Amino acid sequence: MELLVALGVGMIALAAFYGVFFVQNKRFNIEEQIAEMQQNVRAGLETITMDIRMAGYNPAGVGTFSGITVSSTQLELKADLDGDGAIAGAEDIIYKYDSVNKRITRNIGGGDQPFMENVQDFAFEYLDSAGNVTATTSFIRQIRISITGRTNKPDPNYPANGGYRTYTLTTYVTPRNLYY
Repeated sequence: MELLVALGVGMIALAAFYGVFFVQNKRFNIEEQIAEMQQNVRAGLETITMDIRMAGYNPAGVGTFSGITVSSTQLELKADLDGDGAIAGAEDIIYKYDSVNKRITRNIGGGDQPFMENVQDFAFEYLDSAGNVTATTSFIRQIRISITGRTNKPDPNYPANGGYRTYTLTTYVTPRNLYY
């Protein structure tokens, strides 16, 4: 009889430990996905910001090119990084949003390559000196960029966005090398 009571108490304790472990493991996985999503958005935005700041760089003053090409579907940035007066390869960077695959691609001359995965939205606007949206390349003074990342997997207990948690960062970037 004592053995059965001890076995029963042991099974109840084991079930309680398993329940706690299951809940904690689930929460850990969710937090890990959230941290990965936030880091992905921050790192991607930082790289795009650095590229925008270099747009228009022309150390030799040779040749003429526009550092930013205005487009509503892609963000194209040009900089003469080697100072030879020609724009080629990694000196012409194009960022595009691939809504089908939920990612941002980056093209530096070899075709569109995945740059950021699990992106729900990528938006950018060209702003003039007064902060108004402009479509004229020579009037661009800032670019407003917004990236919304999402978790890799949906959480069935999270009702919004089909279970995907999201994180949005927005920043204003001033290209330093554009001729005004």
